[in-house]
Amino acid sequence: MDTNLLNNYVLKAIDAYPYDLEETVENLNYALSYEANNAYALYLMGRLQAEQFGDFEKAKQYYAEALANKMDFQKVYSKYILVLIWNEDYEEAQKLIDFAFTVKGLNKGSVHLVQGQLFENLQAYKKAIKAFKEAKRFGYNDGFINHVNSEISRVKNKMKPKKKKSKSKKKKKKKK
Repeated sequence: MDTNLLNNYVLKAIDAYPYDLEETVENLNYALSYEANNAYALYLMGRLQAEQFGDFEKAKQYYAEALANKMDFQKVYSKYILVLIWNEDYEEAQKLIDFAFTVKGLNKGSVHLVQGQLFENLQAYKKAIKAFKEAKRFGYNDGFINHVNSEISRVKNKMKPKKKKSKSKKKKKKKK
């Protein structure tokens, strides 16, 4: 297989996603027919399955296959973990998060971010905020840091206790 031809199909699929799904699928199918274990094509197929079709089981298969072919493929980890969270596979997500922290060169901020999202889904809000603050430490651009700040704010709003009965009602009861 001519590597340039394979790369052209993968690059065309990358360029088309998510704006031209028909072209994305066509180029991914060509790329995977030439090399069935191309990590980037498998990753993009996983994203397509999860984000466009909502088929988390298929997406998990594609992501797992991409990682099996290239364990240091950093882009896969945060997307794969998100799919596991969306699919409510929380234990599997935590195991992948733990492993992801051992991968050299991985964007640790994005992994801490999905760790926070996992804790939020488990309603462990204090742990979620702690993970988001850790993600912020690894943020190296304003867009990411602003996103993390909005996540922290959103989770803090969930933590606010419900208002108790007003004091005036309690005083009226005491006067009687």
